[in-house]
Amino acid sequence: MSSPALGNEPQHTAEIPAPTPSGRPPKMALAGRIALVVLLVAELMDILDQSVVLTALPAIQSSTGAGPAATQWLTAGYSLMVAVGLITGGRLGDIRGRRKILLIGTVVFTAASLLCGLATGPGVLIGARVLQGVGVALMIPQVLATLHVTFEGENRSRAFGLYGAILSLANVLGPVLGGLLTEADLFGLSWRPIFLINVPVGLAVIILGRRFIPESTAQKADRLDLTGMLVSALAIVLILFPLTEGHTHHWPLWCFAMLAAGLLMLGVFLRHQQRKQDNGPLVTLSLFRRRQFTGGLSAQLMLGLLCGLFFLTWTLYLQRGLGMSPFHAAVAFVLLALGELAGATVAARSAGRFGRRLPQAGALIALVSMVAYGLQISSQADLTLLAMTAPVVLIGFGLGMVGGPLADMSLAKVPHENAGSASGLFNTAMHLGISLGTALTALVFFAATSGSHDDGLNRDAFTNVLWWVGGTLAVMWALMFCLPRQANSQGD
Repeated sequence: MSSPALGNEPQHTAEIPAPTPSGRPPKMALAGRIALVVLLVAELMDILDQSVVLTALPAIQSSTGAGPAATQWLTAGYSLMVAVGLITGGRLGDIRGRRKILLIGTVVFTAASLLCGLATGPGVLIGARVLQGVGVALMIPQVLATLHVTFEGENRSRAFGLYGAILSLANVLGPVLGGLLTEADLFGLSWRPIFLINVPVGLAVIILGRRFIPESTAQKADRLDLTGMLVSALAIVLILFPLTEGHTHHWPLWCFAMLAAGLLMLGVFLRHQQRKQDNGPLVTLSLFRRRQFTGGLSAQLMLGLLCGLFFLTWTLYLQRGLGMSPFHAAVAFVLLALGELAGATVAARSAGRFGRRLPQAGALIALVSMVAYGLQISSQADLTLLAMTAPVVLIGFGLGMVGGPLADMSLAKVPHENAGSASGLFNTAMHLGISLGTALTALVFFAATSGSHDDGLNRDAFTNVLWWVGGTLAVMWALMFCLPRQANSQGD
């Protein structure tokens, strides 16, 4: 498959055919289907690796002798590097070719995964996890950007619906897969298969991606804004590092000083981008003039905040508040995942026909179910897994209806030459939201439990969390009014 010369219009070799005479939606070409599967598998690897390590941490500690600080950095180092590199990774795809940067990122991620699986000490393992984060920062923006520029019409909405399904499943099933692979102790490798499994999958993505994913670049190929890249990276580190470490160190003064410095650097970055708008900026600020993109980006931030706040505290409630074993807690996550898969399937099959009403309906379903779950927890001290099945599945169902359509409509009017940059911003909003939500747990959950395993304290604290999550869902629902009423709406 030939690639367009740098600076030419994007070529969409996986493009869909013209509408059929009967008026039925055209079927996606075989090459397009294969390209879509490869892109979704790349996204699945990325998201799974953010959480798959969580349930394997005790085994990793025992095997490598990692202390508490090193254990924390196995997840924090990965997440921080991903967040720092997303904007730059997205812009690199616009300039150098989205397929090319995706494949380079996959090579880095696959090699780092092999290094993780072979690591014998915590230092090498942390370094390999950071390198994985570099690969992911290059990969993730290209997935959304390529979906945006490759598919059109109802096939585009279906593609984004499937993207939402993958996102939902990966977020919830990561800890489950990590626990199962570690427990299975394949070939006596203990926790190592959670990383080694990425090697054959990554190689398949590289081989098939090179053959079937169409190349696309920005219409005008500018040089990468190195100053903007460094300033944006510094701003994100100064903001996310204290949010990640603050609770562990009981929020010392330096955390707030770093946050203030991060906000200052963010202002410096925006000022620099204003001066660079006609000379290859890292971020095209005109994107924020579009109500559809700005509202969707804000809703994505709320979705990340919800995830950061809910999933961590829910895990603790299930095991500390209800006394569930890790296995039964994992079953609860599977129930949520099944609901998310069903919701995302509904979103994919709707093919964008309902506009913003679909994700708004999902947010309302999740909100009502969250309230019902909160009332159930308050009234039943010994809540069983069977009793909570209905609200948990419905929470998942509602959230599953949000992810794909929100990404689809937020990016719908973004010019193709800015697709990578917009995708990088969209994914950064999710990571920033997760960090904010995780930091918020210190205020609304840990402050109430003080680390106690008392079931009553953990139950009351988690009930309080659900009201915060419900408020976040309500804000997200309101922000979705910025999205188009109809899927084919042309106005912003």
